[in-house]
Amino acid sequence: MTIDNKEFSGERPLFATQDLEIHRVTIHAGESALKHCSDIVASECVFEGKYPFWHNKRVKITNCLFREGARAAIWYTQDLKMEDTEVVAPKMFRDMERLELRRVNLTNAMETLWHCRDIKMEDVSAEHSDYFAMHSEDIELDRLQLNGNYSFQYAKNIVIRNSLLNTKDAFWNTENVTVYDSTINGEYLGWHSRNLRLIRCHITGTQPLCYAKGLVMEECTMGADADLGFEYSSVYADIKGAITSVKNPTTGYIHADSIGEVILDENIESPADCEIKANVNIAQS
Repeated sequence: MTIDNKEFSGERPLFATQDLEIHRVTIHAGESALKHCSDIVASECVFEGKYPFWHNKRVKITNCLFREGARAAIWYTQDLKMEDTEVVAPKMFRDMERLELRRVNLTNAMETLWHCRDIKMEDVSAEHSDYFAMHSEDIELDRLQLNGNYSFQYAKNIVIRNSLLNTKDAFWNTENVTVYDSTINGEYLGWHSRNLRLIRCHITGTQPLCYAKGLVMEECTMGADADLGFEYSSVYADIKGAITSVKNPTTGYIHADSIGEVILDENIESPADCEIKANVNIAQS
């Protein structure tokens, strides 16, 4: 069935529909317009009411607009593909499986992408994205631009490429995360992470990468404000350029072109055998 150039409002106007294509349709104020549906294709549509896509299967959304009123628009849905779409609504994507997003702009991404599995994203921007992707897993991201704090907390099995992440407290309590060729700006990066791997990345922000287990850094650079790093971490780091300061790493090695200060005090944890090596002399306290 195809619906073209129509408007709907109120409660559940297209409830439990199957094999439906909607084109240039507007969903006005109301709730759950397309709940418990399957095999839905939406193109050039506008969504204004709350919870339009809940408990659905096999949904494709192209060139659509989700206005602010369409909050929590897509939850408990399997097999979603979204392309060339503007999302103003907050709290998108919750408890979902198999998501593909391409050229999607999330302008209010607060509490977005929670408890989701098997996610692929390309050319996505996420603004105001506090707590982005919390408790999600099996994620592949390429060219993500993210602005918002506390991203990826408790997430696992993530690969990120060619991205810009402006985010305080990113990757806390994560497991099995690899980031390639990206910039991560923000304080307290990667605390309590397990198996975080950063390859050709640039890191800024104070006290990065503390309490980490199995941290690996390859050909990374660090900003001047990335001080007091690696406290209580097991780390294997090859840094290009300078590190401002290192504090009480637990084990492994840290190699850099230069290190401004190494702080090893009575609070260091055993085995306290991290090799800290610079190409020029370092200051130790």
